[in-house]
Amino acid sequence: MNKLFFYFGAAAIALSMTACGDKNPRPDAETNDDVILHAWSWSFDTIAANMKNIADAGFSYVQTSPANTCFVGEEGGMALFSQPGDSVKGKWYYYYQPIDWKIGNYLLGNRDQFKAMCDSAAKYGVKVIVDVLPNHTAVDHTAVTAALDSAVGGHDKLFHANGMVDIIDYNDRFQCTTGKMGGLPDVNTENPDFQYYYMQYVNDLIGCGVRGFRYDTAKHIGLPSDPLDSLAERNNFWDVATGREAVKGLKLAMPADSLFIYGEVLQDRNVKESEYAEYMGLTASSYGHALRNALREGNYYADSLAHWHHPAAPSKLVTWVESHDTYANEHESADIEDARIREGYVFLAARQNGTPLFFSRPAGSTRDNYWGNNRVGARGNDEFMNPEVVAVNKFRKAMHGQSEQVIVSDNGQVIEVARGKKGMAIINIGDNEQNVELDALMPDGTYTDTVYNTTFTVKDGKVTGTVKPLSSYI
Repeated sequence: MNKLFFYFGAAAIALSMTACGDKNPRPDAETNDDVILHAWSWSFDTIAANMKNIADAGFSYVQTSPANTCFVGEEGGMALFSQPGDSVKGKWYYYYQPIDWKIGNYLLGNRDQFKAMCDSAAKYGVKVIVDVLPNHTAVDHTAVTAALDSAVGGHDKLFHANGMVDIIDYNDRFQCTTGKMGGLPDVNTENPDFQYYYMQYVNDLIGCGVRGFRYDTAKHIGLPSDPLDSLAERNNFWDVATGREAVKGLKLAMPADSLFIYGEVLQDRNVKESEYAEYMGLTASSYGHALRNALREGNYYADSLAHWHHPAAPSKLVTWVESHDTYANEHESADIEDARIREGYVFLAARQNGTPLFFSRPAGSTRDNYWGNNRVGARGNDEFMNPEVVAVNKFRKAMHGQSEQVIVSDNGQVIEVARGKKGMAIINIGDNEQNVELDALMPDGTYTDTVYNTTFTVKDGKVTGTVKPLSSYI
């Protein structure tokens, strides 16, 4: 099932060569031209070795997995996810179990390798986002280093008073922001000594060349309006993390508006998205869920895609078809074919707002074998270099400043994203070939796409042509 992407503009070749990306990388910029490649579980060396490919594919940012010192699980095995009896042990999620805030871990590489990766990114004009997770420690909290314990005033000062109590109700803000999530003890992120130690790590990352951060489990770190843990005087972590205030004389090394900072604030009842959005960009998790429903059904109307399912401004959102959590945890999205994922990404990247993230699935993965080659450190599959992905990334930049209009066929199978009068993406998410006639904003003419040299005609405000199953055109 091939997905074809066609990019047409009033001067298609000229537009495809235009490099007019947004100068401001912030997620709240007026227009969002940037796109993120999530190089999930790639080592620092692997990312560096593929930086030219990443740049050539049109990605503005590459997001790494956590770079911090982490718990060494299963004797340091390098499997993404081992099963009983496997010869190679390991789990990908150990890098989400910090034991110290220094650069480097056994899964992805050391500090020198990290710095070399950042240098490679700078050479090719790609910015680095690092996944950070100050909210918790390893499940085995006794593995925390003596240096971290000492820095925060002792092991007992590292955690909230409620930090060893399991969260029962994730919509209870006190439990959510002070309790133990999934067995991970909850750090007292309001302890000034912890903040000082953690911000040294953040500033070291910036010094190495990092220009963005994804805050894992961000909704589990309290906002000023949230209830206080008994060991906290102020819920001021976000003010410190985003440079609004210093801690013990130490401040974020760069202005927050010159960094791309966003938080994993998964949506649910009683989640304060609007207050979080005052500090950073946010993940559009509900929209991703709705988009996956539409892709599975091959019908735009299978769920509500007309609005973003989020109170924050669209320009503040990081959008995705899937994330590493939806793929790797309960495999919520792992059954969806690569082609359908690709179509969903084309839809998101063709749009005016949101900052789309493309998740790199494991190399060799199939819908029967989600782990593929099953090695941490290896490059993911080739989908991030697929011609349709490359084309839409370049289309997005070429359409800088152009407003969007989403037009959908009556049967919901064909979606058009029109960008002013300069270009449009037409995506068939259905399993059947379609003869389409859709409203068009572009001038009358015959247009040829930049991937497959297929032609479409615009006349009297209509675009006509034939679209193949699971394919995209413009």
